[in-house]
Amino acid sequence: MTSHPIATSHVFSTILTALLLLIHSSATALPLPVNVWPKPTSISWSSPYTIATLSPAFQFDSPTSPSNHYLSAAVARYHRLISSERHRPISDTTTTTTNFFSTSPTPLQSLSISVADLAAPLIHGVDESYTLSIPPNYLSATANLSAATVWGAMRGLETFSQLVWGRRRRVPVGLEIRDAPLFGHRGFLLDTSRNFYPVEDILRTIKAMSHNKMNVFHWHITDSHSFPLELPSEPGLAAKGAYGRGMRYSVADVGRVVQYGYEHGVRVVPEVDTPAHTGSWAGAYPDIITCADKFWWPAGSPWADRLAAEPGTGQLNPLHPKTYEVVGNVINDIASMFPEPFFHGGADEVTPGCWKADPSIQSFLSQQNGTLSQILETFINKTLPIITSHNKTAVYWEDVILAPDVKVNNPAVFPPEHTVFQTWNNGPNNTKLLTAAGYRVIVSSWEFYYLDCGHGDFLGNDSQYDRPPTSSDVDSNGGSWCGPYKTWQKVYNYDITHGLSEVEKGRVLGAEVALWSEQADGAVLDARVWPRAAAMAEAMWSGNRDEKGVKRYAEATDRLNEWRYRMVGRGIMAEPIQPLWCLRNPGMCNTVKPFVAQ
Repeated sequence: MTSHPIATSHVFSTILTALLLLIHSSATALPLPVNVWPKPTSISWSSPYTIATLSPAFQFDSPTSPSNHYLSAAVARYHRLISSERHRPISDTTTTTTNFFSTSPTPLQSLSISVADLAAPLIHGVDESYTLSIPPNYLSATANLSAATVWGAMRGLETFSQLVWGRRRRVPVGLEIRDAPLFGHRGFLLDTSRNFYPVEDILRTIKAMSHNKMNVFHWHITDSHSFPLELPSEPGLAAKGAYGRGMRYSVADVGRVVQYGYEHGVRVVPEVDTPAHTGSWAGAYPDIITCADKFWWPAGSPWADRLAAEPGTGQLNPLHPKTYEVVGNVINDIASMFPEPFFHGGADEVTPGCWKADPSIQSFLSQQNGTLSQILETFINKTLPIITSHNKTAVYWEDVILAPDVKVNNPAVFPPEHTVFQTWNNGPNNTKLLTAAGYRVIVSSWEFYYLDCGHGDFLGNDSQYDRPPTSSDVDSNGGSWCGPYKTWQKVYNYDITHGLSEVEKGRVLGAEVALWSEQADGAVLDARVWPRAAAMAEAMWSGNRDEKGVKRYAEATDRLNEWRYRMVGRGIMAEPIQPLWCLRNPGMCNTVKPFVAQ
């Protein structure tokens, strides 16, 4: 009796697979070619250690009628990436990885893409789910990607790109991934006022965000230090508030960033911080700015009487009628430049000393028995309706309602349906306060998510960190108020809904890591952000715990290590998290401490 060649081949493949699984059961000596970051929520590999090559004529088959510009751009981009990228697992340095795999004789010919709703806009809460199926090649030479929306399809394309590896472009087969994010808001804040970033730096950052399935670029455009944004209605703000002519963002620049964001599935949320952090407005409008260009902490004064949270003074005067004309023009221009439904109005760190230094405010406080909190409430009452008139949701820093000194004491000023708060203080405690009050929240706790921390202070002539060498607290906080440095593990392990009820958890939109730029610019951007932002990206996408509820940072280390090298290959200069020796010697850089669930 003669056996059927296909059946014989299938039996041999099955036996080979079983032997390989037995030989490599420890799973530490061999990196599987399913190294996707962020980790998908569900992976099923029915034929472990079975791979196929991509056909030289490999193509994406995507909807053409009706077509979608952003999907078309993404498909073209990923086709170029997969055609040119030849990533090889870094830990595979002494052997040919493919020696451990069964290779299907039939190349994968195409990826068929189907999208249920091609018109769904990129807004918070849009469905980003997808299913990716790469069947065994003896069943089909076509992989399938199905998604509810264009934006989910982009996430699936990113996943597929990370599954392709090696000089001959191999991909695992018999694989199915069902994936969707835990949180709809997965963001990164970049401050472009304290130091200027060219547009190319911003675009590169958005590209890296899309690789990590992050979807919100929070652009903190202006601050007391500079006003780099050119506005049609208020050209004087950038003309007199930017660092220089070559350090401005034109209307065309903004359009380019916004368009690039859409093409990469990343929303661009603008922030023009008011009423504090507005010293840069004084060049154009000195009459509406209090304490502009003053020394931030007058000699001999207590900390409570400072004029700003840091060098760079100036706050809008809410009692000056001209203030609302200018602010209205600014909001109207920005609302037209950024289609994004969220508009960030700032409202953090209103410093009492700066307002108290103004004669008109002094008169209000003394003659009308008023308070600074009333002044802030007046400002919000007059500017929030301008934001919402553009069908925008207003986002504010938590200070505006939780600050210990100047805050809005009437919660009715902030209708929950029109307001989102962003937390940055007191970790989960402030998140609890706001969600318990019925508000939606974005979490950016400095204790976990401020990527600028730990690089010392930028103040000159400051001796507070000059300690004797025998002192037990020498720079215990890394030489800065928010030190020490936030490691990727610190970022990864933060549970942003800790201590919340199920109802309160439902009000947490997600999180943002932040890079404030007192000591950062384009020269250090990539290394400051990546791969630490990638750690948050996975925690927001599929969580930081395994199916048993155990923190998975140990398991994540090797995957993040590998992902860091792949990002570098894609032009993102992410910093290393371990010596290369650790990747070449899997498991040897671990400790012997027991892995305990937290």
